[in-house]
Amino acid sequence: MQSETLGFSLFLHIFMLLKDKKRILASALLGAVLIGAAVLAGIRLYAYIHRAPRTVRLTIPIVRTTPELAGRLAAHLDADSAELMTAFSDVALIDSLGYDEQTLPAMFIPNTYEVYQWITPRNLMLRLKKESDDFWTSQRRRQAREQGLTPIEVMTLASIVEQETACDAERATIAGLYLNRLRKGMRLQADPTVKYAVGDFSLKRVLKVHLKCDSPYNTYEHEGLPPGPICIPSLASIKAVLKPASHNYIYMCAKEDFSGTHNFAVTAAEHLRNAQNYANALNKAGIR
Repeated sequence: MQSETLGFSLFLHIFMLLKDKKRILASALLGAVLIGAAVLAGIRLYAYIHRAPRTVRLTIPIVRTTPELAGRLAAHLDADSAELMTAFSDVALIDSLGYDEQTLPAMFIPNTYEVYQWITPRNLMLRLKKESDDFWTSQRRRQAREQGLTPIEVMTLASIVEQETACDAERATIAGLYLNRLRKGMRLQADPTVKYAVGDFSLKRVLKVHLKCDSPYNTYEHEGLPPGPICIPSLASIKAVLKPASHNYIYMCAKEDFSGTHNFAVTAAEHLRNAQNYANALNKAGIR
């Protein structure tokens, strides 16, 4: 009986020892896993901190609205369009940069810039403000003053020129025409501002009902320039406003051949003939 008791005790001792060894082994394995995970996390953190800066070439596109701009820029940045729009509508931030929500598009100069992909929307705004300040050299500011305009007003008029024509050869002529109207105290009566006011950029024919749209952007109803740009203008349109063609034109109408170019006129009688020719062409084409 005693020998059986001793045998059982020895078995139990050996069993517990093996069990403890398994526990020790399991603990050792767990420790190794945890240490390995920590080491891997450390390696990843080091790589993140010391990674080569990833830059992207960010081009400011010719777009009509800030939501459209946010969408286009977000395709190249870590920030999404909602985050960019939050910055674009941050009144305090915009005000600190010298703009408001209506004039903000005037800050965006349509060039290509190299930025970090993970740049924050706020820092992007600060960067673009610097680029705008650099663009408006003393020479360009002098050219703006010669036309009786501020840089923001140049961008606003350039945006109208941009939407009026895709023909580079016409831009300076159109800029000169609108400057002539401004100097004479005439309303600009620019169709692109009406499209912007009604919020329908697909309009192929601006009708009388559209001309009555109650909006400060409607230059048929309001004198002077609209409150801000109706799009981000191209460099060609900005240049056209800074160096407009000298002439006496105060009227323009799209050509009846639908080429996208215009007939220009000095007198109302000339303009009415051009307008009638264009209206006849629209009717013939079934454009209502």
